[in-house]
Amino acid sequence: MAATSSLHIAMYPWFAFGHLVPYLQIANKLAKKGHKISFFVPSKTHLKLQPFNHFPHLITFLPITVPHVDGLPQAAETTADVSHPSQFSHIMTAMDLTQPQIKRLLQDLQPHFIFFDFTFWMPKLASQLGITSIYYSVISATTFGYIYTPSRQLCGHDLTEADFMQPPPKYPISTIKLHAHEAKNIASMGRMRFGSDVLFSHRHFTGLCEADAIAFKSCREIEGPSVDYLISELKKPVLLSGPDGDIQQPTTALEHRWAEWLSGFDAGSVIYCAFGSECYLTKDQLHELVLGFELSNLPFFAALKPPLGVESVGAALPEGFEQRVQGRGVVYGGWVQQQLILEHPSIGCFVTHCGAGSLSEALVKKCQLVLLPHVGDHIFRARTMSSHLKVGVEVEKREEDGFFTKESVCKAVKTVMDEENETGKAIRANREKLRELFLDKDLEESYINNFIHDLQVLIA
Repeated sequence: MAATSSLHIAMYPWFAFGHLVPYLQIANKLAKKGHKISFFVPSKTHLKLQPFNHFPHLITFLPITVPHVDGLPQAAETTADVSHPSQFSHIMTAMDLTQPQIKRLLQDLQPHFIFFDFTFWMPKLASQLGITSIYYSVISATTFGYIYTPSRQLCGHDLTEADFMQPPPKYPISTIKLHAHEAKNIASMGRMRFGSDVLFSHRHFTGLCEADAIAFKSCREIEGPSVDYLISELKKPVLLSGPDGDIQQPTTALEHRWAEWLSGFDAGSVIYCAFGSECYLTKDQLHELVLGFELSNLPFFAALKPPLGVESVGAALPEGFEQRVQGRGVVYGGWVQQQLILEHPSIGCFVTHCGAGSLSEALVKKCQLVLLPHVGDHIFRARTMSSHLKVGVEVEKREEDGFFTKESVCKAVKTVMDEENETGKAIRANREKLRELFLDKDLEESYINNFIHDLQVLIA
């Protein structure tokens, strides 16, 4: 294929907004260069994504009918449509059951590439149809290097907490260290049956090993050593789509009630907190979180899912809390326009679970970062931001079980928000340097051009 040829790329990300949105971001970047995108998406969910499609003449949403699976609410399509993490596996089962639909679409469309992540069956299907498969990962290269290399996954025994307390052989980043509760979480996730009775670890490792190439929403300036490590371990091409400085705003405005509320506070004074569609807190931990915000004496806006076993966020709040914070604090249980909230000048601090999409949206903004990871990749991203790059502060947790307190939440917020705090000064300086890197248009342009070139080489 000539270097100037237009590509046709199909995309099928995991049914979670933390994956759907980053896939649409790379779709926008590719479409901006004139390439055609066929984006497979659950039939109702595309309406939420439509405002972020900036090239509708080149990016086509193709609706997928999500089969009903026992254990799911009627009409559930994504992780945002369920009330308990145990149901995520059923969403994955439903996604696996769409394989015949995907096969028909790929047969009809005959794209050059299919980008996928959790559908481990995609490489074999694509190969049968003469289509090149790209494992386009929202999960970081640092995470995959630590967990999913052959030296780990082919060790001959079930991986335990003790295994994950140590990095794999020749792992290049000494600042990535896990706490006991994190290693336990990662080991248990790997043993979990996740959709169609497939182990979670097998799903990822199979996809990585059988894909024609792997791609990351990342850059060498942040993950260079991890990328080189994966190339040496997996013996296949690893492509990088670069930093996300050009995250385009949705075509809609921020909802009036939130815009009006935020405008009542000074610039850079408000804490914004959100944990994505897949993170659930216990009632006790939600209490500690919001009480930490109260303790900070700063205004705050928290968009949170209800805790496990509680019908609504409002029902889970501490007694008397809403009255005490009235006028300076909001805890909301619905979906919000995160990009537009982060863009608002009153936002000064983002308390995040460290999902890939959330971090990408935040890194180009001026808000400071407080990191509160819960599972898997989020842990490695938090450690990269806090220990490796030193651009944010993690909330301290108990070693054995990961429990955090209102005091630790308040301390982390105060560290990044207090202009006289010496640690905070260094973090804010590092944070601004990283922001400038992400906003470097020449760097971003070189990455996407190289990414497209590398794709073209794969099918030349």
